[in-house]
Amino acid sequence: VEVKIEVVIPEKERSKEEMSPNGKASPLIYKVNGTARHYHLEEHPIASNPYHNPKDVVEASVCHVKDLENGQMREVDLGCGKALLIKESGEFHAVGHKCPHYGAPLVKGVLSKGRVRCPWHGACFSIGTGDIEDFPGLDSLPRFQVKIEKEKVYIRASKQALQTQRRTKMMAKCISLSNYNLSSTNVLIIGAGAAGLVCAETLRQEGFSDRIVMCTMDRHLPYDRPKLSKSMDSHPEQIALRPKEFFRTYDIEVLTEMQVVAVDIKNKVAVFKDGFKMEYNKLLIATGNTPKALSCKGKEVENVFNIRTPEDANRVVKLATSKNVVIVGASFLGMEVAAYLAERAHSVSLVELEEVPFKKFFGERVGRAVMKMFESNRVKFYMQTEVSELREQEGKLKEVVLKSGKVLRADVCVVGVGAVPATGFLKQSGINIDSKGFLVVNKMMQTNIPGVFAAGDAVTFPLALRNNKKVNVPHWQMAHMHGRIAALNMLAHGTEISTVPYLWTAMFGKSIRYAGHGEGFDDVVIQGDLDELKFVAFYTKSDEVVAVASMNYDPIVSKVAEVLAAGRTIRKRDVEALLVFSLFFRTGDMSWLTGKGS
Repeated sequence: VEVKIEVVIPEKERSKEEMSPNGKASPLIYKVNGTARHYHLEEHPIASNPYHNPKDVVEASVCHVKDLENGQMREVDLGCGKALLIKESGEFHAVGHKCPHYGAPLVKGVLSKGRVRCPWHGACFSIGTGDIEDFPGLDSLPRFQVKIEKEKVYIRASKQALQTQRRTKMMAKCISLSNYNLSSTNVLIIGAGAAGLVCAETLRQEGFSDRIVMCTMDRHLPYDRPKLSKSMDSHPEQIALRPKEFFRTYDIEVLTEMQVVAVDIKNKVAVFKDGFKMEYNKLLIATGNTPKALSCKGKEVENVFNIRTPEDANRVVKLATSKNVVIVGASFLGMEVAAYLAERAHSVSLVELEEVPFKKFFGERVGRAVMKMFESNRVKFYMQTEVSELREQEGKLKEVVLKSGKVLRADVCVVGVGAVPATGFLKQSGINIDSKGFLVVNKMMQTNIPGVFAAGDAVTFPLALRNNKKVNVPHWQMAHMHGRIAALNMLAHGTEISTVPYLWTAMFGKSIRYAGHGEGFDDVVIQGDLDELKFVAFYTKSDEVVAVASMNYDPIVSKVAEVLAAGRTIRKRDVEALLVFSLFFRTGDMSWLTGKGS
């Protein structure tokens, strides 16, 4: 038996093109306010041979058909690139072998019920189509067709697909864009972060061909915001999520440096700071958070920063090099900035009100282990105190005075003491906002106002994992999913959100992965060695595991995320069974997880 693999267009996307007699895509119809509008997907004729250039094709023998058991994955080399070969339920599948997000090897990920989950950041891809099903990231995997002949496995694939290891799903284009009134749009997206961009892309992927306008206070097109604190010297073009040509190609308009100051829900009008008004049919609010500022004496002095833009991050790196840095707040941002600057600055001091970093999120024991790692990298902590004054010399920061009386030399200060939802402009709009300023949405990301959706860091939504408790989850992955769910429901799909929260942080070349929602946990069960920074921490509430974190034990967090996504419950007593759990530490076997709980 032979297995042959070749690149094909997924059936799901092929069906969208509904071939006309001339071989081009027939126009489909989407109704806007009852009015039929036509759209075309990109007109790629579908031929029986998906390779337009025979010279771009490679074929190689990679293994015997019996080499893979059900549930196994293998990374196979074709000479000019690799593919991921998968066997599940007796069938072979093949897709790209690298996660399009940051390039993680998917062979080290988790295979479960028709999809593979990235071991690093939790993105999920269908093994049948290669489509991205959970985030982060924007692109899908290339899919290769599998054929079985004789008893050898051959892969036939496009060299280009093997080299790029990513695939952008087909998208519709806007029809007659030049005929639109500039002050009117069908979909208006306020905010150009992950939620806003994924919403716009999903609309186009689903065949929506009317006008889409995104507006942002930022001067840049959407970019990879987590890198602002993890890779601070990155320039905007290096961290852009999509190039300028992408937005032109798919008619997604982005208005930069444009601030919405009011929304008239009765007349469906957004009012901008400069007085410009734009009508909309559907609205997505994805404005994110606004960082809190210090309220102490001297807060206006120069060289005190909240990291909000690439320019902020670049400026801090430049000012901090060989200088004294004070970071206020042991938040994710504060800790990541401290780690990044530790080798560049003369000194890095971190001021925090709590006694241990990350105590509320990771627990005291994990927090102390992380703190120890920072101290071994020359970061000095000043805990259980606050800043009382920022002193200047010739207008620039010179010293940071703490309430404990300690005076720290400081040439630059980074503030990471939390954030508040950027929803102040909506207080008189009639859109439901809770006491903390968060927009309240249902499982379909809809607000209380018809046609108005909200997504990202500024919302509370029902989390299926926690019995539909309304929660705020300000994670990069979750913002992506919010945007997708909002777009699908703008098109009346009736899709409810059910994803498992997943995040990561990177410090000194080490990453902590985290899945679930541990708010209110009452105990932490730790397996492994905290001193060696090789551990798994299970966060429990009563007898139920509600979240998991790990360092240097991939893909345990992705495995637990899959178990939770399947609706199973992991009990505290299961993770406390040391003899059972030690099996994973010896062999990497996690099969014990799949059969536990309800």
